[in-house]
Amino acid sequence: MVSTYPVPLARFEREDLLQIERALTREWLETDGRGGYAASTVLACNRRRYHGLLVAPYRGNPSRHVFLSRLEEWVHGPAEEGERGGGAAFPLSMARYSGVWSPHGHKLLERFELRPWPSFLYRIGGTDVLREVLMAKSQPAVLVRWSLAGEPLPLELRVRPLVAFRDAHQLTRENLGLDPRVERLGAEPLAIACRPYGALPRLAIRVDRPGASFEADPLWYRAVEYAMELERGLEGHEDLFSPGELRMPLTPSAPCTLAASLDEPVEDPARLWERESSARLEALAQAGMGPRAQLALGADDFLYRAPLVAAGPRAERRERPGVIAGFPWFGEWGRDTFVSLPGLLLARGRVAECGDALAGALGFLRGGLLPNVFGETRESSDYGSADASLWFARAVRAYDLAGGDRERLLETLAPALAEIAESYAAGTEVGIAADEKGLIRAGAPGANATWMDARTARGPVTPRDGYAVELNALWYFLLAYLEDLARRAGDGAREREWRKRKRLAGRTFLRRFWLEDGRYLADVWKEGAVDASVRPNMVIAASLEFSPLSRGKRTDVVKRAEVELLTPRGLRSLAPRAGGYRGSYRGGPEERDGAYHQGTVWPWLIGPFCEAYLRAYGSARHRLQRLRALLEGFDEALSTQGLNHVSEVFDGDPPHRPGGCFAQAWNTAELNRAWQLIEELEG
Repeated sequence: MVSTYPVPLARFEREDLLQIERALTREWLETDGRGGYAASTVLACNRRRYHGLLVAPYRGNPSRHVFLSRLEEWVHGPAEEGERGGGAAFPLSMARYSGVWSPHGHKLLERFELRPWPSFLYRIGGTDVLREVLMAKSQPAVLVRWSLAGEPLPLELRVRPLVAFRDAHQLTRENLGLDPRVERLGAEPLAIACRPYGALPRLAIRVDRPGASFEADPLWYRAVEYAMELERGLEGHEDLFSPGELRMPLTPSAPCTLAASLDEPVEDPARLWERESSARLEALAQAGMGPRAQLALGADDFLYRAPLVAAGPRAERRERPGVIAGFPWFGEWGRDTFVSLPGLLLARGRVAECGDALAGALGFLRGGLLPNVFGETRESSDYGSADASLWFARAVRAYDLAGGDRERLLETLAPALAEIAESYAAGTEVGIAADEKGLIRAGAPGANATWMDARTARGPVTPRDGYAVELNALWYFLLAYLEDLARRAGDGAREREWRKRKRLAGRTFLRRFWLEDGRYLADVWKEGAVDASVRPNMVIAASLEFSPLSRGKRTDVVKRAEVELLTPRGLRSLAPRAGGYRGSYRGGPEERDGAYHQGTVWPWLIGPFCEAYLRAYGSARHRLQRLRALLEGFDEALSTQGLNHVSEVFDGDPPHRPGGCFAQAWNTAELNRAWQLIEELEG
């Protein structure tokens, strides 16, 4: 073809792609490092309302919007003598309407590859057309490039941009409020812009092909269907607007690049392509090949830089690194961020970046709490989580163990941990407070403050208010770590105080949570009664470096989890023998929320499981081989829904079908971290 690339990370040949329903479940993702993305399927057919070529937040609004939904693309051959309007037309694109596929670009699709960006190879007679999509990392812009090889026919590419201009969670309909006008910004190279709604930024398109032209021809494409939304019990039809048609001559001598961006057109699409593609190929060379490379490159999709609109007194910079919890619909979530940082960054040797992310988050620390959902400011953030600050402490410890900057640790991060502990002990929002026995309670009957926070119209699905086992294990971890930090700082008085609190918490933890008859940990203690459900939260407790659990108790917890919770895709959120177990994560919002933490499998829990397993059994060779085989079992998942990613959740029952987001940060992170744990022990 036109360019030479390394072996692709993923490849699907024609026989795979013609299995349409299966192919349409495989989704690719490109991100811009600023919270925006491009995503679709390997057939270039959008199946979610969240799919699009340019989906991004914009200045003054952190909510992602679908600006450019897709391109309708046709290749026209040379006209016969006397023929008007060009010769035979061949579609490259594909869409679904109510009961109809149109056009049928998949019929010409020979191959899809991640190179590491998405590439689509179409065959038209003796000519190959390569279509590639690349998201710029420096600005909200997507690049689409077409290249020719084979029989040197004079071909013309005709492209219709289809725009939505709406919040990514919503759908749009044909309306009279849309402004159909197109602004012509230049002829050589061609540049145009449209602004369908005055409250939103304009979409600018530039094409680097000499002789390209644009013909205004406003049309609505009605009743575009998104099957994945219908499967989720949601509305799945919308109307998309096209302002007109771009026409571009195609030749084998040079590729044609289209750049779509917000506000201003990209100055030089070809140069931007070369810069961005070179950076991506360099990252691929560093990552290597195979599933581990897919995890490493996938990790970068979740890392982004967020502006600090109104930084708090602890903020070190005006811009901070953060983590997008999942694509396509999550934003930046505190709990997910702090669970993920060790695997996304530390496991890949990027220690300083992790320190920047931890320090940057402190601008949002409020009364000992870090946000459950980050906004642009503390005032616009949500503080409904009891464990985000506790996972922050675990991430700080991981940063410490990885050789993080000692000055930053002792002068910035350690005082924040002490503030969190003192605030939790005294009492703060979401019902957090320590009792006289040293443990912390959180939540209320109508509101969950733990990660099992799904709700239906009837209230919390998994009520866990009171004393949750993983919260108190993380609380003990924090107290023990503060004791260690005080000792290292030479503060004997504080060291003794933290040790006293730790010991009290540890004794109470064992009395309340350890179930001697079953040899495992209760999930919740409340008013003298325990919820003895077998859930993975006990595995989190058994995995922590600082724990009141003996090695024997850790071993008992791991044994129970292996028997009742472990699957090839992670840990079930509830053991199948429980009365409320739901083995299928399917249906409408109520059905899915009802199953979310009632048996659904969560891949991120494989990280705590591997760590608990190693703390229980040690690092004998056969133990490491057992965990290695478990992690290698995830390799297939990296190419079955979100390419380079592991889906948010899986059914509790075999065959463990994927569900939820097609890319989830803590899944990638904890797989990376688990691999690091094993490889360090293997030497």
